[in-house]
Amino acid sequence: MAEADGRTLGDEEVAALDRVIRSGMLSSVWGTETRALEREVAEMYGSRHAVACSSGTAALHLSVVAAAPDPGDEIITTPITDFGTVAPILAQNAVPVFADVDPETGNLDPSAVAKAIGPRTRAILVVHLFGAPAPVTELRALADAHGLALIEDCAQAWLAELPDGRYAGTAGHVATLSLQQWKHITCGDGGLTLTDDDGLARRMRLFADKGWDRSVGRYHESFGLNYRMTELQAAVARAQLVKLPGVLAARRRTAERLVAELADLEALVLPRTQGHAWWLFPIVLPGGGAAELAEGLRADGVPARAGYLSQPLNRAPALTAPVYGGSRYPLEGYVPAPCPEAERMVDDTLLILDWNENYTDEHVEVVAGAVRAAL
Repeated sequence: MAEADGRTLGDEEVAALDRVIRSGMLSSVWGTETRALEREVAEMYGSRHAVACSSGTAALHLSVVAAAPDPGDEIITTPITDFGTVAPILAQNAVPVFADVDPETGNLDPSAVAKAIGPRTRAILVVHLFGAPAPVTELRALADAHGLALIEDCAQAWLAELPDGRYAGTAGHVATLSLQQWKHITCGDGGLTLTDDDGLARRMRLFADKGWDRSVGRYHESFGLNYRMTELQAAVARAQLVKLPGVLAARRRTAERLVAELADLEALVLPRTQGHAWWLFPIVLPGGGAAELAEGLRADGVPARAGYLSQPLNRAPALTAPVYGGSRYPLEGYVPAPCPEAERMVDDTLLILDWNENYTDEHVEVVAGAVRAAL
C-alpha cells in the first residue's frame, strides 16, 4: 500500500511563522510564543509548570538535572527506547541501570525495577513505549518507598491515558514531551518538561538558559547549557497543539479497528487499546519470527520492521566506548545487566507497523489482509 503521509503541517503553521518573522523577535528570551506554548501545554496536562526547550533529548536532560544525581549515582531505565533517553544520564555523570520489560508491551516491568534498586539509585526513568501507558502507578509507589525521583518519558505518548483517567506524564515528579519530526505533533525538533514542583521547574529553567537568572541581571546562578526553544519552533508547535486532539482521535480510530480485525489470530499478541496514543502499532509474536513476518509485509507494501532497535540499549556499543575523551567515567568497570525479555523482543518477537493520523479504513483492510497472508 502507499503509506499515508502522517503530517498535519499547513497554512496555520505558515501563518504562525509569518507572525513571528514579521515581529522581528525570534528569541524566546524576549518573545512571547514560547511562554504561551508553555502555558497552553501546562493547562492541557493540568500541570503547574511546563518548561520548553530545544529537543526531546534536551527535555530528558532537564529531567535528569531535576533528579540531581551525584556523579556515579544510578538511574534505572528501560533497554527498549531511543538512546536519547540514556544519553542525558551519562551527560550528568550518572550510570544507566537497565531493568527488564513486560514481554507483551515492552514497557518497564515494576518487579524488575524493584530488583534493580540499590544504594546509589537516584531515579527511575520510565518510557511510555510506542504510546502505550506504562505501569507508572506501581513505579511511583516504588519511587516513593525508596525516596527516588520518577521521570516519565512521554515522547511517544502525547495524551496517552493511565487507567485512572489521568494523562501519562502526570504520575511522576517530572515528565518530558517531544516535538521531533515524526512525533504526534512537530516543530521539527523541540521538547517540554512538565512538573508540579516549583523547585524542580526553576532548576530545569535555569539549566536550559546557562544558569542565568535574568531577573537579577547577568547573573549565572548555577551550571547550565543553552537549551532554549526559539520563537519559530514555539509558534509552529502552538499551531500543531490545536490539532493534537484530532490527530490522536484519528490514530485511535484506525488502530482500534486493526486490533479488532486481527483479534482472532492466536499467533499474535496485540496492543491493549486502553489509553494508547498509537505513535506506532506494535505486535508481539510469542513464538518468534518477527523478522520473517516484517519481510513478508514489506513485500506487500506495508511499512513494517522487526525489533524497533538494532539491539536493546543494554547491548549498545556506546556503553563500552569512552564517554569523555578517552575516559570511560562514569562507566569504568560497568557491565550492563542482561535483560532477557527485552533482548528476545528486539531479536525475535517484536514487530512494528508505522502508524499515523491519515490512515484510512482502506489502509486498515490492506494491513490486516497482508498480516493474514504473511502468517
